[in-house]
Amino acid sequence: MGFRYELFPLGDAAVVVKLGDGIDSATHQRVQVLTRSLEARAFSWLVEVVPAFASVTVYYNPVVLNGGYDQVCVLIEDVLGSLPADVAFAPKVVEIPVCYGGEMGPDLGFVAAHNGLTEKEVVAIHTSGEYLVYMIGFAPGFPYLGGLSEKVAAPRRATPRLAIPAGSVGIAGKQTGVYPLETPGGWQLIGRTPMPLFRPEREVPSVLQAGDVVRFRAVSHEEFAAWEVDGR
Repeated sequence: MGFRYELFPLGDAAVVVKLGDGIDSATHQRVQVLTRSLEARAFSWLVEVVPAFASVTVYYNPVVLNGGYDQVCVLIEDVLGSLPADVAFAPKVVEIPVCYGGEMGPDLGFVAAHNGLTEKEVVAIHTSGEYLVYMIGFAPGFPYLGGLSEKVAAPRRATPRLAIPAGSVGIAGKQTGVYPLETPGGWQLIGRTPMPLFRPEREVPSVLQAGDVVRFRAVSHEEFAAWEVDGR
């Protein structure tokens, strides 16, 4: 294996595997290959594998292992030792329809003014990119997306909103994301999607998973309404 890592405990039933120091595609690939490799092994002691930006947290059942933390570390290192130095996956690409501006995106004007652009230019830039899902967190199904152009980056709101409608698409710093559920939040809202991203009745509730690629497509208010009526 050709990359470095660090192991350290998290409580009495988890190990954190640190695979990098920043948010970048190379570290993300390492996170993905370790996550998939651990899940494929189906260890009896394995409870859950949780990928993040630069680490993987491995939750285990200490009752199953006499050696506890030390034994889990040995087993994780065995997996790490079998991984290739260079890894790559063909990502799943998910297109998300977005109705930009107006009541759907009340902060689109702010993002435009902050960057010296028109609202149409912000939409054009936002829909021209491809966004890597680095991790799911904050709320069920909430994707942290990398790849936002610096041309449309914007700071968080000084005062967070107490309730953001489900489907809202926002910008915070150099990241963009989608609120799958109604939650408080401080991101700048530029649009909204009618596409449900979190469906708790399904076996896999989150439409997006770490490693997926997102593309946004601008739709009209009429298309937004039709999508909701059709229940797609």
